[in-house]
Amino acid sequence: MDVYGFTQEQRDFAAAVRDFCTKECGSREQLAALTDGGTEQHHQGLHEKLARTSYLGVSIPEEYGGSGGGLTEQVLLFEELWRALAPVHGAGTSHTAAGIYRHYASEQQKKDVLGAICAGEVMSISISEPGAGSDAAAIACKAERTETGFRINGQKTWCSDAQFATRILLVTRTSRGERPHDGLTMLEIPADAPGLEIRPIATMGGSEVNDLFFTNVEVPASAVIGEEGHAWKQLMSGLNGERLVCAAQGLGMAQRTFDDLLAYVTEREQFGSKIGSFQALRHRIADLAIELESARALTYATTRRIESGAGSAAERMRAASMAKVKVTETAKKIALEGVQMMGGYGYSVEYGMERHLRLSIAPTIYAGTNEIQRDIIAGTFGLRAGPRT
Repeated sequence: MDVYGFTQEQRDFAAAVRDFCTKECGSREQLAALTDGGTEQHHQGLHEKLARTSYLGVSIPEEYGGSGGGLTEQVLLFEELWRALAPVHGAGTSHTAAGIYRHYASEQQKKDVLGAICAGEVMSISISEPGAGSDAAAIACKAERTETGFRINGQKTWCSDAQFATRILLVTRTSRGERPHDGLTMLEIPADAPGLEIRPIATMGGSEVNDLFFTNVEVPASAVIGEEGHAWKQLMSGLNGERLVCAAQGLGMAQRTFDDLLAYVTEREQFGSKIGSFQALRHRIADLAIELESARALTYATTRRIESGAGSAAERMRAASMAKVKVTETAKKIALEGVQMMGGYGYSVEYGMERHLRLSIAPTIYAGTNEIQRDIIAGTFGLRAGPRT
């Protein structure tokens, strides 16, 4: 019996993704070759090979080239990919964009973009700016109306996977309204558009994020996704799915880190004994296992809640934020404990724990920082910050 209620078909799907990862990137040598020695998180060739299996489009409707699965299948996909450390980072941003297109794009836009994502193209989303991170109302990158569409000027930053993308879903300002978030619009931008410069930002996790510079970038009126001036509402409606994907990725990452740590303490000997036999480590491993299982239960329960529409919108939003916080912080905690328990080997590139730690930090920041998630959770209980002075 599956205690989490997965169907046989869902269990078979997860096993198939795991088999794919074992075959394509299961060895240390394969991963090193695909990630340029662990410095890159996306390999377009592997991403396209994944697309050819049809796994990549598992949650995209069949009429647009996908497999027609649901949120559960999407969560299982990302859990397995991130557990394997599969360098297909662009799959996450592409699926987040796909969710927005499914709900707000025109029929033709859906056919063009969702089909392209299923075929292996990467799509990126650009929201943050140097002066607008958690405060999206401060977005200043401007799109002015022209006779045929829009002219865009400004800068974006921390844009994941833009250097691999064929299209970028840009959140830009087209007007000002009574409320701070009024006047934001989503525009589809070709990644090779004249006047757009994509400049990678080197980080401790690699170079998956970018600065974007828009200088008189022209797009047609048909580039609008959804309703002009209402991008904030569109973003808010899709954030539960994004946070759940982030939780699924964190769950896979946490499980891989735990597996690698358990293998190390089971094999490593000191003072004539396996170090996993020492009480100080046995109890810490037990605590981490409890945290991991709690994170898994919360992720799967939240998936069911959102997929079924159970409860109020506030309850679903609360659950998604809780899952994002719990899982990403569990992944970071296991990696940090792993480095400590492995001692000097925890810092060694060869053993991989230092990479687990580097990769576990960013998910607590992107898709809405965990501090912002706590504000959201508290807000669903009627607890809101007082006036700022």
